[in-house]
Amino acid sequence: MLKLAQHDKIMTLQERDKKHLWHPLKQHQLHPDSLAIVKAKGCILTDEHGNEYIDAISSWYTCMFGHCNDFITNRVYQQMQQLDQVMFSDFTHEPAVKLSEELIKILPKNQNRIFFNDNGSTAVEAGIKMALQYYFNKEQKRTTFIAFENGFHGDTFGAMSVSGLSVYNGPFEDFLIEVKRIPVPNGENHKEILNQLTAYANQYKIAGFIYEPIIQGAAGMKIHNAAGLNEILALCKSKKILTIADEVMTGFGKTGSHFASDFVETKPDIICLSKALTAGLVPMAITSCTEEIYEAFLSNDMAKGFFHCHTYSANPIACSAAIAAVELLQTSEIQDRIKEISRAHKKFEKHIDAHPIVRSTRSQGVIFALDLDTKMERYGDLRDKLLKFFMSRGVFLRPLGNTIYIQVPFVINNIELQKVYDTIEEALDTF
Repeated sequence: MLKLAQHDKIMTLQERDKKHLWHPLKQHQLHPDSLAIVKAKGCILTDEHGNEYIDAISSWYTCMFGHCNDFITNRVYQQMQQLDQVMFSDFTHEPAVKLSEELIKILPKNQNRIFFNDNGSTAVEAGIKMALQYYFNKEQKRTTFIAFENGFHGDTFGAMSVSGLSVYNGPFEDFLIEVKRIPVPNGENHKEILNQLTAYANQYKIAGFIYEPIIQGAAGMKIHNAAGLNEILALCKSKKILTIADEVMTGFGKTGSHFASDFVETKPDIICLSKALTAGLVPMAITSCTEEIYEAFLSNDMAKGFFHCHTYSANPIACSAAIAAVELLQTSEIQDRIKEISRAHKKFEKHIDAHPIVRSTRSQGVIFALDLDTKMERYGDLRDKLLKFFMSRGVFLRPLGNTIYIQVPFVINNIELQKVYDTIEEALDTF
């Protein structure tokens, strides 16, 4: 074996990372380092130096059953021995068929068709295109969308268009589709919103209304009024405006129900799903829709078909992970744990709400959030200091501006959850 020269040294993963990689949502000039994670199990991330961190946001809301869940990885391993990948345009397979059957059982009752995508942004992209082409196929040109203020729906062009956070969209705003924005319902502004929506419907040719049901994730886990949302959806139905629920973040148990749309009487025409769909194991997304939407694409004219495709659509391995995740979601153990975490959040919310630097608190299901009573830039210095503080205490929490939020895996134990709470409280006492 060759010996290393004295001036040579073995580079860490963090050092090697800097040579070629470009990370998302990162200004490398200001933040050149990325923490190297070498192992994950349950709720614990382990870095290359052996330090452990509780993953208190489920790695962007994906690993809700814990990292490397044995039940899911075993199912995926079995599938890998049978069928790894086949194009989905001309073929079908058991995992895709089985997943569609299992999803339809738990989705809102009006959903009947499953269309496969790669990620949350492309699930939204497909939903937007479905709405536009639905009316195009009916020889009705509708080109405008309605969306909530401060919503976030992804980073592809259609998804960017309907998103309202300019920090993500600034350089591209001249190239986006036309969107009219309305405030989220807060229990007091319903009449004003309905009047504004009616005016838009009378003035513009609106194809669809896209929304994050109940909770706006990237806006800071902001919770809005379900009754008000239902009134908006009902008005859209009466105006023949298609409704698109972006459940990429909220879907699969996080809000205390399988889907946030369960809390609203008027169901969406189209639903976008990803993140926890495959329990964080592999990328996949789905856009579901009603039979009425699907039938608008049936024709002897090929051009009226939905010509939208991804190479890895309905990948059998991803489907097998999703089937296992859907199965786990419905177990009494997971459902009981969701209720326990929700109760713990309510208890912590009551405790921390009186803290002098806490402006407001809220929780829904396994999601908890508090707003600091201070002005902060979304990616500013104080936010960075908070992030470093949390990591130094062995807890991965990623503030959204002045919002500190929790979205823990369902399998977190009480000791780990209490450490998350204690670390937040320590941070509030420190900063």
